[in-house]
Amino acid sequence: MQTTRAEAAEKKSEILQGTLDLMVLKTLAAMGPLHGYGIAKRIEQISADVLSVNQGTIYLCLVRLVNRRWILSSWGASDNNRKARFYSITNAGRKQLAAEAANWERIAAVIGRLLQLASAG
Repeated sequence: MQTTRAEAAEKKSEILQGTLDLMVLKTLAAMGPLHGYGIAKRIEQISADVLSVNQGTIYLCLVRLVNRRWILSSWGASDNNRKARFYSITNAGRKQLAAEAANWERIAAVIGRLLQLASAG
């Protein structure tokens, strides 16, 4: 039985609120400067297409991160030679990434313990 495109889209998970900033910062720290579409596609690729990144949501996130001075934006040419805004992480963004990553590791550990408790009972 083949999966239709609509069914495949339904199987993709929405990104948990508050995690997109972390994923964008981590992507930029690992990959260097990227444009918004490239960031979204890289997150989807790393998630093995489990996550779906809405283009409107990614751009709102990028504006928020620029306003917080965690990333910088500059104009450049994309792979297909079109004008595109590229984003790069700042030193303040690297500090925020470290803090958010540590927080998510703590949260993931707690959730892991709770799931083990639930299945043990």
